[in-house]
Amino acid sequence: MVSICVMKQYVIDGLRPEDYLQLKDYLDRHTEAAGIVGIYWLVLETALLTPLQADHRDCAPHVFALKLEQTSLACELLVRTKKNIRCDCMAYATKKQRSWLMDQTDAILEMLAIRI
Repeated sequence: MVSICVMKQYVIDGLRPEDYLQLKDYLDRHTEAAGIVGIYWLVLETALLTPLQADHRDCAPHVFALKLEQTSLACELLVRTKKNIRCDCMAYATKKQRSWLMDQTDAILEMLAIRI
């Protein structure tokens, strides 16, 4: 039996080498590296947490994982906690959280003048 892990993502592809370098520099300076090459944590604004996530103060901060590769940036639509591998407060993003993540990503691309 083959096990396949499926993850919902917001993906920006078609990055040029110069786009990759700009994004890497930005993410290195403005987000936290996750300890795996190319993976970064983007901290979710506290005001956007679900009641369960807000109640789990020991799990804070809640984050999105961003995976930067040479030709793409993949943003997982799973709200994670850096402190626990599994917790009830981890869940797929709500509509507001998903919109915030996409808006943040699009704003970074716009600020860096990366046209996709």
